Amino acid sequence: MPETPGAPERRDSRSLPRRSRNGGSIDRDAPLYGALDLGTNNCRLLIARPARDGFRVVDSFSRIVRLGESLSRTGRLDDRAMDRAYDALALCAERLVRKGVDPKRLTAVATQACRMAENGPAFVERVRRGTGLRLRIIDPAEEAALSVAGCLNLFDPRAEAVLVIDVGGGSTELSWLMKGARGIETVAWMSAPLGVVSLAERHPEPKDGTSEWYEAMVADFGAAIASGGPGPEFMARIEAGRGHMVGTSGAITSLAGIHLGLRRYQRDLVDGLWMTRGDCEKAADRLIALGPAGRAAES
Repeated sequence: MPETPGAPERRDSRSLPRRSRNGGSIDRDAPLYGALDLGTNNCRLLIARPARDGFRVVDSFSRIVRLGESLSRTGRLDDRAMDRAYDALALCAERLVRKGVDPKRLTAVATQACRMAENGPAFVERVRRGTGLRLRIIDPAEEAALSVAGCLNLFDPRAEAVLVIDVGGGSTELSWLMKGARGIETVAWMSAPLGVVSLAERHPEPKDGTSEWYEAMVADFGAAIASGGPGPEFMARIEAGRGHMVGTSGAITSLAGIHLGLRRYQRDLVDGLWMTRGDCEKAADRLIALGPAGRAAES
């Protein structure tokens, strides 16, 4: 989560209050809850039990399925991509049954790939018939709101402005929040139809990797979000060091992992990590320099 230069000095890089990984004291009799997210690139499941100061994670699952592969070109979900996603969802269904999660306490959503695809609803019905999972295709407004809700405990309480960025596989949601009389509230949001999968398909990486390729992606994304935002007051607060950005999703945690030099994702080290703008730029430069083969080795 990059800070703006000039932001209030912090005691250390992990000084903000946030949910403990273990969630504090646990009521063993408390019911389990499940959250399942079928995105354009990933399928993720989290099973957790309420605890005193949040939730304790009981089980989790994540698999890259690339459901949105070739979607931007064809307008349909590819058969092989659907099979990959279905297999991952079947594993999620098995875990939910094994852990004894009541279906009434499961929220299962599908995002941009199923929203955009002509055959998205048909795939959701196939999943329901085959696994019992009832996926709900959510619209961009709800997706942006859920991203904000999931990050609220990461906001610096002193911040007067916060930009939440959720980089998905097929879309990116941005939410601008400002502190007012009733606390911090969303004042603007937008969804850009560009994510890690759709950008990669629009801008295939050359074998030798060039700065022009990267700059073209940056320009494409910049044009897509140019019309968003709440106006000059928000930027004035950011530039004055009275606000910050919060990043969520696999793309952001990967950037944090590169910054920390992690060989694999470690939630307890990555969640809630503060990064300066310089930290983010250095991590991005390292990713670019690695090239396709190097990045594959890092994943």
